[in-house]
Amino acid sequence: MNSPTPPIKLACIIDDDDVYIHLIKKIVDLKKLCENLLIFKNGKEALEYFKAIIENTSNDVLPEIILLDLNMPVMDGWKFLKKFTKISSPVAHQTTLYIVSSSIDSYEIEKAKSYDLVTDYLVKPITIDSLETLFLGHSA
Repeated sequence: MNSPTPPIKLACIIDDDDVYIHLIKKIVDLKKLCENLLIFKNGKEALEYFKAIIENTSNDVLPEIILLDLNMPVMDGWKFLKKFTKISSPVAHQTTLYIVSSSIDSYEIEKAKSYDLVTDYLVKPITIDSLETLFLGHSA
């Protein structure tokens, strides 16, 4: 019997928390939610990757889902969002971006949701069910 094809070809985690990354990878593998997972430890690494892809307009390598943390070294999620919004093209609008943060500050939640590119704000720890819903809902 063939295993079902994962609903998402490529997803991306931008987060510096190794425990969180390991947990998400385990869930994604266990539930077969996506074929490939890109991982960046800060916004700068991710931004450089996306800039290169957007300049080449190769939308087949853009992730369908991005899980973005706000508090990271080098370049935090806020700076990433600000710069990504400036470089994003119609190609980047095929990407669904979620903020995943441990912050429950209502100001941060509202600020994040004020970005057109942000689909939702999820508070850590993220549950298996909510991650599964997010991935499966995206592919529907």
